[in-house]
Amino acid sequence: MAAFARSAPCWADVQLPDLEAGKRFYGGLFGWTFRQGEGPYADAHGRGDGKLVAALAAKRDGRLPTAWGIYFATDDIADSVGRIRAAGGQVITEPVRAGRAGVLAQAADPGGAVFGLWQAGEREGFEKQNEPGSFCWTEVYTRQKDRVDPFYEQVFDFRSTDLDARDTADPGGGMGIDFRMWSPAGTEPGPDTAVGGRGVITDAFPAEMPSYFLTYFAVADCDAAAESAVRLGGRVTARPFDIPHGRMAVLHDDQGAFFAVLQPPAS
Repeated sequence: MAAFARSAPCWADVQLPDLEAGKRFYGGLFGWTFRQGEGPYADAHGRGDGKLVAALAAKRDGRLPTAWGIYFATDDIADSVGRIRAAGGQVITEPVRAGRAGVLAQAADPGGAVFGLWQAGEREGFEKQNEPGSFCWTEVYTRQKDRVDPFYEQVFDFRSTDLDARDTADPGGGMGIDFRMWSPAGTEPGPDTAVGGRGVITDAFPAEMPSYFLTYFAVADCDAAAESAVRLGGRVTARPFDIPHGRMAVLHDDQGAFFAVLQPPAS
């Protein structure tokens, strides 16, 4: 397993009311196979190669959201938790050891978007990315960019690039008009080094819509993936459309967790 640079997205999992139904949906959509872990947790492995790509977890508390969560790598989780507090964020779950796999924590940015931290032990994170059926991108949507932008730069040392509105995605009719990309410390900021980004929730959306992270998975055919999601009991929130980085859609699984799929442009 390749090690992840500090602050890189390194893992994603989804909390679901019905774990077995989740296996059927994502197995049908991405071709994932599953291996039961400790407790109500199932590792997802990619089609054909068996590499780790994500995990599904059964919700232990019905009050928890049915949602995908994203984790950022850290080599010092105590330091990262301290940075979160100093930058105005909230620590939801203090660092806790996940057996020999590593140590995790959960936090929220000043706008309320929730994310995780992962300090690797025996498990680094994704065993593949940017291939069909695996993670390829994440971005946070917020109404408080003036608080959120410095937060991520202080906590993760991201270097930022603001995109021209004409170059941004607009998956929901108003979310992509103001977009910032994050590049790791020590890199030249820009599209070639970006590991995630920040969009804005505009007044076009209901005031009760909370801040959130959107997790993307690569697919070979965006339109076919959207059709498959519906056939498997999910729904399409944003129909497939073209962006400078390929073709994307925003989908919900059959239990309500939303995510995006991205078909890279033809080379």
